[in-house]
Amino acid sequence: MNVEELVRDSLRDMAAEEPSVAPEFADRVLGVRRRRRTRRLVAAAVATTTALAVAVGVPLLDAGRQHARPAHAVQPDGVHGDTEQWPPRKEIGAGGATLAAYYSLKIHKQSAGWDLAERTYWLLDPETGRYAKDTRWSDVAVAPGLRTAAVLERTLPAHRIGLLDLTTGKVERWIPVDRGVAGLAFSEDGRRLVATTYDKNPDLVRVGSGTKGTGAFNVLDDVSRTGFFVLDVASGEGPWSGVAADRNVTYRHDFSFSRTGEQVYARIAGSRDGMQQFYDLDGNMIAAPADEKYLRSDVPARLSPNGELAALGLAKEVGPAKSYSSIRDPRTGREITKVRGAELLAWVDDHRLIAWERTTGLDGPYRARLVVVTIGSDKVVPLSGEVEPYGPSQGWTPVFARS
Repeated sequence: MNVEELVRDSLRDMAAEEPSVAPEFADRVLGVRRRRRTRRLVAAAVATTTALAVAVGVPLLDAGRQHARPAHAVQPDGVHGDTEQWPPRKEIGAGGATLAAYYSLKIHKQSAGWDLAERTYWLLDPETGRYAKDTRWSDVAVAPGLRTAAVLERTLPAHRIGLLDLTTGKVERWIPVDRGVAGLAFSEDGRRLVATTYDKNPDLVRVGSGTKGTGAFNVLDDVSRTGFFVLDVASGEGPWSGVAADRNVTYRHDFSFSRTGEQVYARIAGSRDGMQQFYDLDGNMIAAPADEKYLRSDVPARLSPNGELAALGLAKEVGPAKSYSSIRDPRTGREITKVRGAELLAWVDDHRLIAWERTTGLDGPYRARLVVVTIGSDKVVPLSGEVEPYGPSQGWTPVFARS
């Protein structure tokens, strides 16, 4: 297994202007009265919403998101990118999908010959629309709305989970846990967290003899994934469920929620085609839900917003810098069409996705950039600059969230 595979395994998706007042005096008077009444109603509604949020302790997951994005960053078609840079400095996204964070992966030497595959994150500030490096965290999950992130400190497994305000960079609250956690993922609505538990740090690796410069390494033989918490974000409470030990789980195989949140899934250890295993919330192995049966754990986009299309893996590469991925019926697995892109990362809407697409020919080094692709079209819209080829010491992984 190389670092690129590890990175992929770790993955896990405008205000209307107020009408102008007519010049006639009567209309102006009526307009003033209407606006005053509207302001009173809006103020009351905001106060009520704020009071409810404070009362239950739920982060404002999507409040004000449309207004927070700097106006200069958004193009008329809703695409906003940083096409001159990678890693990006300015916000990247399209439609309902935004690059909420990204991280690099580096191998650090540890004692007794073991190495640590450590992540360093850059997080989006939703107020400024820029990414800032934050070295405090070993794992970050961003909630829908881009206002709140769940974070783990550097020492893993961790015994508390932070709820980070992305606008201030401060942890608003810590959730203590009585078992060591190393992986986090939000539910679709952002109100629950699944926190994967391990008995040792799952990011420990050993670079094998003669493998330096190739990205190949062995993994710690006795790491064990022990189970998962399902935590209510508002209260910080929730049960832990154990899972049967799997000797093949020697690196990260974190759990994520199914679309409905009624199950969790993880990649099957050793699977090279993204096979996934589902569990009920008590930790028992179960069959996949009907609309997620044919999905792959290594294709982050998964189901379209309306649930009618499934994003699958690379189907073919033709000519220079031209790849296609499969779009299938999620209930039958039948291919409906192909769409441009080498790796489908997040759905923009029911017809567009964000993908990696290579910029070099098949004979050259693999270089890619983030692009928007559209079902039924061969056009790609660049979102980022070129990414340098993955190497043994670092790679760049995007983290998308619904905005």
